[in-house]
Amino acid sequence: MKQQFQEHRFKPQSLRIIEQANQILTEYAEQGYDLTLRQLYYQFVARDILPDGWEDRATGSKNNMGSYKKMGDIISDGRMAGLIDWDYIKDRARSVVSLGHWETPKDILYSAARSFRVDKWANQPCRVYVMVEKQALEGILIPTCQEFDVPFLANKGYSSQSMFYEIGRQMGRYAARGQDVYVLYLGDHDPSGIDMTRDVEERLSIFSEEDINIRRLALNFDQVNNWNPPENPAKETDSRYENYRGKFGEASWELDAVEPKNMVELLENEILSLVDSDIWDETVKFETAQTEKLMDIARNWK
Repeated sequence: MKQQFQEHRFKPQSLRIIEQANQILTEYAEQGYDLTLRQLYYQFVARDILPDGWEDRATGSKNNMGSYKKMGDIISDGRMAGLIDWDYIKDRARSVVSLGHWETPKDILYSAARSFRVDKWANQPCRVYVMVEKQALEGILIPTCQEFDVPFLANKGYSSQSMFYEIGRQMGRYAARGQDVYVLYLGDHDPSGIDMTRDVEERLSIFSEEDINIRRLALNFDQVNNWNPPENPAKETDSRYENYRGKFGEASWELDAVEPKNMVELLENEILSLVDSDIWDETVKFETAQTEKLMDIARNWK
């Protein structure tokens, strides 16, 4: 919804940026996606529609922190002025935590019925987890994870030992029962982003005390060549820079710059390759029958 909170007089260039932003946001909303500000910015970079004059003096590239801040200010003013839909841009790093409420016991029974789930992986030969470097991408990936009953974790860089200990012990219990455990990992293609795959594998193996299968789904160099996302200079101050430069050169690429549909398709295909479909269908059938029993209880509540 568009809602005005402030009046603002925009320059013609700013109005063009707001118009282009609305076109992009509407396009993705029709596909079922909302975007973060950074994802919206990368759409401007990928489509080469950042304004002339926004080039960095040192590199000559329009893709720079100054451009990101300028566009962020314009988008913020556009939202406050009622020109951009508030629902189309999300800040996934911040959310409100509150308790749920119901007006009657019947309402909570309906809610319980709709929320009923069985563990669809309990009888599968494997367990699947999805990990992503950035929490900002959870809005793109969580719907697919929920569809397939797969745990989702945003490690937000090099995560704490506590997080790895807790999830590693859980994975270890599944592996000890005879299930293969797979972690589908997505991260930036930069010095630290590449190294995080190693870090995830090492720490999960330590805490699980089992062999964990880590599959780096994205972002990989062949995908960079195929998808051609906007590039950034790799951080020379990163301690892993020299090793990275020797393998990939001086450019880096962020996962935020990848088309959401590419990530979703990649994730769906990988999960489906690991699922025993016959077992899955039987489990879904059982879950549906149990849900209907709960719905009957809710419908007959007096």
